[in-house]
Amino acid sequence: MKILENVSLKEYNTFGIDKKAHFFIQAKEIQDIREAITWSRTQKLPLFVLGGGSNVLFTHDLEAVVLKVNIQGISISRESGEHVWLKAGAGVVWQDLVDHAIKKGWSGIENLSWIPGTVGASPMQNIGAYGVEIREVFDHLTAVNRETLQTETFDNEACCFGYRESIFKNHLKDKYIISYVVLKLNKQHHFNTSYGDVQKTLEELGYAPDIQSISEAVIRIRQKKLPDPKAIGNAGSFFKNPTLSQETFDRLKRRFPDIPGYTTANGVKIPAAWLIDQAGWKGKRFGQAGVHHRQPLVLVNFGAAEGKDILDLSKMIQEDISQKFGIHLEREVNVI
Repeated sequence: MKILENVSLKEYNTFGIDKKAHFFIQAKEIQDIREAITWSRTQKLPLFVLGGGSNVLFTHDLEAVVLKVNIQGISISRESGEHVWLKAGAGVVWQDLVDHAIKKGWSGIENLSWIPGTVGASPMQNIGAYGVEIREVFDHLTAVNRETLQTETFDNEACCFGYRESIFKNHLKDKYIISYVVLKLNKQHHFNTSYGDVQKTLEELGYAPDIQSISEAVIRIRQKKLPDPKAIGNAGSFFKNPTLSQETFDRLKRRFPDIPGYTTANGVKIPAAWLIDQAGWKGKRFGQAGVHHRQPLVLVNFGAAEGKDILDLSKMIQEDISQKFGIHLEREVNVI
């Protein structure tokens, strides 16, 4: 286990915020995780776990041991006539896993193409896009208990998945470190093309729905709507889409006839991007921080923004949306 000191985290977060870690460790296997936990205790420093850095905003240097989980490997855990259970290390880039599944002809995660981050973060925040969430194909994961250093298994039910959350973001936050994830993918395909512009994009491309074409359509849509973090610092969607009661939505509909809403099991989901756009924030810039000109749900770093600059901007947006619509926007990005 190699321990580095005073390491810049600029290359390890998609916002490109230049904050430092007091100590930095990369875990390439489960034993590295255990040793990092033990060593952080001897230093009397907190242990901060870093995945792909695509869902985090650093606002200060970390007086901590930063552990980047970099466990690799993709393999078949089980297989049947209809399904394959695909096991991947927590450090595998999510898109690499999607590409692997597509190449093998296994469906279930093609709608989740081009989502930044690592496999380990996917169940933690229950990633979702274009009508599909990770919980729909999730089988189980293994994670190291920070207290006992033992490896434990969590099945789908135990993860308590919700909208962009799981038990690891609330009740078990900072209690476990995910090491491997197993997904149950399909050999017999049932495609989901009804959400967003997927079907429309397939028709424009002249493609019949299959795993590869749906992935290409989703990537094309996301590239049009979302800026590439390699070109401009961002963490994708900064806010969650709020869910309102039907009564609250109907009341808003009378005030704002054009407000869109999508009925779910928990109420009516409102696109946060619509709220931010209607409030006039799209394309606004404040020094080195701003709101993307095409996608108001994305806050960006034009190159030299501090994490605090982006956080302050997000607070202004939250306050404005609350005053105009009576809706509180919840951040999807983790602020550190």
